[in-house]
Amino acid sequence: MTTMTEASVREFKMPDVGEGLTEAEILKWYVQPGDTVTDGQVVCEVETAKAAVELPIPYDGVVRALHFPEGTTVDVGTAIIAVDVAGGAAPAAPAPAASAPAPQPEAPQEEPKPEGRQPVLVGYGVATSSTKRRPRKGAEPARQAAPAAAQAPQPELNGHGRTGVVTPDRPLAKPPVRKLAKDLGVDLATVTPTGPDGIITREDVHAAVAPQAPAAEPVPQAAPAAPVAPAPVVGHDTARETRVPVKGVRKATAAAMVGSAFTAPHVTEFVTVDVTRTMKLVEELKGDKEFAGLRVNPLLLIAKALLVAIKRNPDVNASWDEANQEIVQKHYVNLGIAAATPRGLIVPNIKDAHAKTLPQLAEALGELVSTAREGRTSPAAMQGGTVTITNVGVFGVDTGTPILNPGESAILAVGAIKLQPWVHKGKVKPRQVTTLALSFDHRLVDGELGSKVLADVAAILEQPKRLITWA
Repeated sequence: MTTMTEASVREFKMPDVGEGLTEAEILKWYVQPGDTVTDGQVVCEVETAKAAVELPIPYDGVVRALHFPEGTTVDVGTAIIAVDVAGGAAPAAPAPAASAPAPQPEAPQEEPKPEGRQPVLVGYGVATSSTKRRPRKGAEPARQAAPAAAQAPQPELNGHGRTGVVTPDRPLAKPPVRKLAKDLGVDLATVTPTGPDGIITREDVHAAVAPQAPAAEPVPQAAPAAPVAPAPVVGHDTARETRVPVKGVRKATAAAMVGSAFTAPHVTEFVTVDVTRTMKLVEELKGDKEFAGLRVNPLLLIAKALLVAIKRNPDVNASWDEANQEIVQKHYVNLGIAAATPRGLIVPNIKDAHAKTLPQLAEALGELVSTAREGRTSPAAMQGGTVTITNVGVFGVDTGTPILNPGESAILAVGAIKLQPWVHKGKVKPRQVTTLALSFDHRLVDGELGSKVLADVAAILEQPKRLITWA
């Protein structure tokens, strides 16, 4: 994700650190202009819609410039840092553009394809990006020097044209703005940008739509009254309320939950179970030498119980392929664990959890939780899940109706384990009791199958010896 702008200066572009992500927010810079960097050195931390990721630089040199401050959301493919690989002093970048505009156009146009080594950075590959770098001051003469290229983007809509078109005059707009333009039927090539560096904003798109409604001339007479009504809404009381931009993990979670809730028909079933024997087993395992240094808690045995239930009812471990109209049955279990982090809800998963022994599962759970709390969960760790567990009991609630993680068939919610009166061997005794809730996709999991899975989990937690007899 680099490009040459001068003989010795390389521009490092924002890579796609996930699968198909379009933007990332720069959380922190670890270097400043004038600092020396080496190949593989982490230069910044960025947050995508999936996780926070540290980006290493793929070559040696001296930092020439940081193109964006911390807190800025940058499109994938946009240059974020310039490095002088020759190691010379960093000259003032804007001065040459102002004093000698004529030779400058050659620099941005001569973007040769990276030759030789194409480094693979952590969390992403080296796929060539079609995203254009943001234009800089002094780049206008280059556009004037190529008037024929202005006709190339005409067939484009929402930034997606044929792969062979020339891109120097491609309209600049963020993905949400492109989607808005597509929804409103606006060709971005015809929109006059008013944003910084020639970026098309939402207001520009709405302004382009306004002239298309000549029949609505009688309506403007009522327009003077319109600004009066929204005035109280626009003037927010900052002392009594705080507005937080929706971005990063929260934005991705919101989109995923809405998509899941309105795509997969959810069914949720509940069961209340006596887990006293399971709690006793947890205490015994804590003293077992096989679990020395490992964290043993009820979640470990609940996870193992769910894995055994899936083994007994394998059809529940599947996904719905809408495009091909197929049910994809999974012969492996990537067990997701919903985790609340400072950045929001994430669902990393334990790969091939079905093949792990109980100590191995305990180790994987411990690593997953600690990594999530430290904000170091990688995008790969949150991909490919098949079934999920969400432990709402840690918040003291009895249970809930969990929403499926997109692409998965079931999610098990575990409520708080409380001491309650319970009929045990014909007598009312205080017992450790919890409530389980299983939500499943009714397109591929019918009521019988879902009920069997939930009943098996409850039976194992009531009689943990079934972990041996059923496994």
